Amino acid sequence: MNRERFDKAVCIGRFQLFHAGQFAIVRRALALAPRVVVVIGSSHQARSAKNPFTWEERAEMIRLALPEAERGRVTFAPVRDYYDPARWVQAVHAAADVQAGERVALVGHRKDATSEYLNDFPGWKLVDVGDQGPLHAKALRSALFTGDNVDASLAAMASQVPETTVQFLRAWAQLPFFGALRAESQALAAERARWAGSPYPPVFVTVDAVVRVGDHVLLIRRGRAPGKGLLALPGGFLEPRETVYQSAIRELREETGFELFPSELRAGLQAVRVFDHPDRSQRGRIITHAHYFAFQADRLPEVQGSDDAQDARWFPLSGLAAMEDQFHDDHFHILDAFLGILAATPQRTAP
Repeated sequence: MNRERFDKAVCIGRFQLFHAGQFAIVRRALALAPRVVVVIGSSHQARSAKNPFTWEERAEMIRLALPEAERGRVTFAPVRDYYDPARWVQAVHAAADVQAGERVALVGHRKDATSEYLNDFPGWKLVDVGDQGPLHAKALRSALFTGDNVDASLAAMASQVPETTVQFLRAWAQLPFFGALRAESQALAAERARWAGSPYPPVFVTVDAVVRVGDHVLLIRRGRAPGKGLLALPGGFLEPRETVYQSAIRELREETGFELFPSELRAGLQAVRVFDHPDRSQRGRIITHAHYFAFQADRLPEVQGSDDAQDARWFPLSGLAAMEDQFHDDHFHILDAFLGILAATPQRTAP
């Protein structure tokens, strides 16, 4: 057992959902330092099969598992998935709020490539809790959403999560969005099963259109799972005989009815960027080419949702930051990359 004492201990994780291995990390952190910061990743997102719990719900799962006397020593800090390692590390440092001269322990476990982030904090001493057994949050979420019923799913995972997590999940599963998340999880599983026989893991190519007119941007609401009802950029899969630009224009027209002369569209194209983070889409490995168009007009062009979009409309740029948890996959962050939405948006923490 490591007897070294620290001023602060930091635990980093998604905690989707909170299991016994993660509980061991938090307990070790409490044994090492008087103050513990639990950094909760993948925060401020819309609910999905991959991220079903809000960061506040995850903080509550962790808090409930702790002895009451220890709860006041723990602070919870939400951090977004920026899909930019340097920006993410900066956000974690800000969330940890380390003061000059403080000795900091980074408590975790190197299990596979997903643990590489532990190398990104050289000023903190890594304390590895070691292997806690075959515990995987992804498998536990799958059991929760694909089991015959909630009670059977909770019974199957009872040995792998704290008892308080079981109680939390039993109550949480009664909330109205559980059925939609369960259906989305099953639809994603069926989609992945169709590619199970492929000799290589499939990699898909998509296109998206960021269309700005004045101080508004064009968005759709998705008409299909995954992400049904969530805000998204107009876009879709690359067609075999199209360039990425041609596909982007076609998807924009089909989903929103937005039309301009080809010369006007070309003149409005400001930038094209590739977004290829391996975790950007819950459907699998999808690389998208986002095309940013900017136009000036006396009035907003008429648009109407069709094809894969149940709705299409113009949204003021000033309101986008407050809508972060309504976006599908990483589409909010694609907008941020072009429009700088998060430049003045502070992080929130909770005791």
